[in-house]
Amino acid sequence: MIRVLLADDEAMIRSALAALLRLEPDIEVVAECADGEEAVAEALRLSPDVCLLDLEMPGLDGVEVAARVTRAIATRCIVVTRHARPGVLRRALASGVSGFLPKSRGADEVAEVIRRVAAGGRYVDPEVAADALSDERCPLTDRELDVLRAGRRGETTGQIARSLSLAPGTIRNHVSAILSKLAVSTRQQAVLFAEERGWI
Repeated sequence: MIRVLLADDEAMIRSALAALLRLEPDIEVVAECADGEEAVAEALRLSPDVCLLDLEMPGLDGVEVAARVTRAIATRCIVVTRHARPGVLRRALASGVSGFLPKSRGADEVAEVIRRVAAGGRYVDPEVAADALSDERCPLTDRELDVLRAGRRGETTGQIARSLSLAPGTIRNHVSAILSKLAVSTRQQAVLFAEERGWI
């Protein structure tokens, strides 16, 4: 049996997919989680073979969950999303994700991807892969992306500085560079710009 952990903050989608996967003869759903923090805790407790993670969850997103879990235990992660943006795909693959597919796929296709990934393979949806190859590259440094992530919910410069263990002046310098590179006038516009392209 392939032991699977499901994480999705939308209860109806989570329970429906769990019910459909339980009909598969070789898949056992061992946990259903409503957010990223719960997914990490349950994955560490249960050591599932595969974690099927929604990208858009409150707190930790699916890629962040995958990065934490794969560093700690020998599990394989698949990220599913409504908005399969190319930048997100690159971030997911860099975090050790083994599968990436849109939520528009049927439960039978999801089961096939789970089997492939559990067997040691990888799967990236072909349309997402094609988009990723033609997408513009991110001009921001990793540290600049960290600053945008840390301030994506409107945090102050001081709060961002504390969360990244940097000086407020350093944060202001990074923000100035970000605004210049993206040709926008506010940090909120920069966050939206980066989110739309899947860079954060």
